[in-house]
Amino acid sequence: MRQLFSPCIAMNFADRLKQLPSVSHLAALHLLATDGQVLATLENKPGQAGSLAVYAALAALYGGRITPAAAQLGLEWYAEHTQDALAHPAKHPNIDRLLAWSEGSECYAVQTIAA
Repeated sequence: MRQLFSPCIAMNFADRLKQLPSVSHLAALHLLATDGQVLATLENKPGQAGSLAVYAALAALYGGRITPAAAQLGLEWYAEHTQDALAHPAKHPNIDRLLAWSEGSECYAVQTIAA
């Protein structure tokens, strides 16, 4: 599987975002449960655009899904924000979701919504 970054280089979240593909072509994305139910929607707007970029890049790398391995990679990409999420549960719901999913076995589909 193609990596978007070198795992040997520690990066903060802002620098990581600069390496991820642009999401200017997306209005949003839906995270879907195995039954197709929308679990969450990430919109391309201030406060969510970074998470949209992370989730979209993970889905691109993992065949349109967020697997436990994808969730773990996402936690690495969130860098310093992952530690903050661990220290302050519910402050970062998009990271909290990846924390839970990285410890599970289910895969979640990602449906992109064009801008």
